Amino acid sequence: MTGPIFDTHAHYSARAFDADRFALLDSLPEKGVVGVCEQATHSGDAPRVLELAHRYPWVYAAIGIHPESLLASEDCGEEGPAPTVSVFGGDWAAEMKALAPYYDDPKVVAVGECGLDYHWPVPKDAQLALFEAEIRLALELDKPIIVHDRNAHADVYALLKKYRPKGIVHCYSGSADDAVWLARQGLYFGFGGACTFKGAKRAAKAIAALPLEQIVLETDCPYMAPEPVRGIRCDSSLIRYVGEYAASVKGISPEEVFRQTAQNARTVYQL
Repeated sequence: MTGPIFDTHAHYSARAFDADRFALLDSLPEKGVVGVCEQATHSGDAPRVLELAHRYPWVYAAIGIHPESLLASEDCGEEGPAPTVSVFGGDWAAEMKALAPYYDDPKVVAVGECGLDYHWPVPKDAQLALFEAEIRLALELDKPIIVHDRNAHADVYALLKKYRPKGIVHCYSGSADDAVWLARQGLYFGFGGACTFKGAKRAAKAIAALPLEQIVLETDCPYMAPEPVRGIRCDSSLIRYVGEYAASVKGISPEEVFRQTAQNARTVYQL
């Protein structure tokens, strides 16, 4: 058994887990998993996220609106449009209001997953306004924010610099230099399977440059299984490959990485 593994970013409410969700989650503690933060992406999956957090003492919830939830229906593929569009007609402020009662639940430990995604055809002005509102909410609630940043470094960092929230930059893909100054602001950095891929040189440089005290491990499961199991459905137990990779970059033992990153997760989520 590897461990302790704290997966700071998972999506067990995704359809990919419908066949065996509870059997899989039941099996994780014996594989060294001591904590999971399950992430909502809109008001549709928020109830399922919270259900998992209430079912398992070691599962926690983040509630927020993902920028992809603003996608117009024609750009959504088989999943169809998120409630942000199908129920709220793109009025994310109304959806945030509908989500507000969730933050009173003690198992809700963060605002997220939210941020900016310039890969998909989502209007930038709507994304920026939503992300800014989510940051302000996190500050008001004194909770960390879970930041999604895809092809949007400059705009994400500008808002993080302006508001200085606490939280995690999930699936960090920026430069080592940017990681260092964001870390000085107190932010944490999530690394998952993608950092083990052969082309992921920036991630290795960021891991090397950052203090271990500000690194957390994550899966983004069911996506992004690490090498050497890339391409399969990911789950939290596979973080062991990420921890071993981070240990090799830092020249320390995997045990030290797992122990410190689990402690970091508890610190950032105020557990």
